[in-house]
Amino acid sequence: MRLAVIADIHGNCLALEAVLADIAGLGITEILNLGDHLSGWIDPARTADLLMDRPDIVTIAGNQDRRMLEAQRAGTAGARWDCARLSAAHYQWLAAQPATSVHRGKIFLCHGSPLGDEDYWLEDVAPDGRVSLAAIESIEERARGVAASLLLCAHTHVPRSVRLANGRIIVNPGSVGLPAYPSSRPHPHRIETGTPDACYAVVEAEQGPWQVTFRHVPYDRMGAARLAARNGSPVWERALATGWLR
Repeated sequence: MRLAVIADIHGNCLALEAVLADIAGLGITEILNLGDHLSGWIDPARTADLLMDRPDIVTIAGNQDRRMLEAQRAGTAGARWDCARLSAAHYQWLAAQPATSVHRGKIFLCHGSPLGDEDYWLEDVAPDGRVSLAAIESIEERARGVAASLLLCAHTHVPRSVRLANGRIIVNPGSVGLPAYPSSRPHPHRIETGTPDACYAVVEAEQGPWQVTFRHVPYDRMGAARLAARNGSPVWERALATGWLR
């Protein structure tokens, strides 16, 4: 079994097109998508169209997908640049995506962690904003009760895998479309991957344990950065161009 795992596209259709082409070039036909598809300052509508044209991709929702739907249902979508650019069909597609899923009976999909779509599973944020690998006890505790050999998460945009004591593995594929971002939860902090490339993971297993390969795909990042700048976000412009916020 060989699969591609993507996540955190954030409306970056240019990065998504490059990643899908890279996956096709590897001959991989099975793709799992862990959410946060459309939110951001690039091209949410085009990104939605690309994903809606690929019903073969197994997809769940992320925290930003949930927030976009909440804004649409509350009648406040017009106040958000990205929400205002989506059609009724785009929102209908978003609403159809589950929060978690189990694929083939042995692969667990979530966006944040089993505790929620905004929970960091593999990273810890200190009160002073430092971001580090979470303690193994915390990681193991969140995996308790999830019956799967491969556990997939996203949300932090940091490509990482952690092997549990019983041999199971947790994989965050990194972000297709946004390599750096600031956040205020649980404490003010910055995520900076240091590369502007689009990132995803390839996972495979035959008889033995799961193996993971992270792929960093160059794409027209400056084109994406220019779109973010034109649409009103210099923070995204810097992140997309460099992989850093500073």
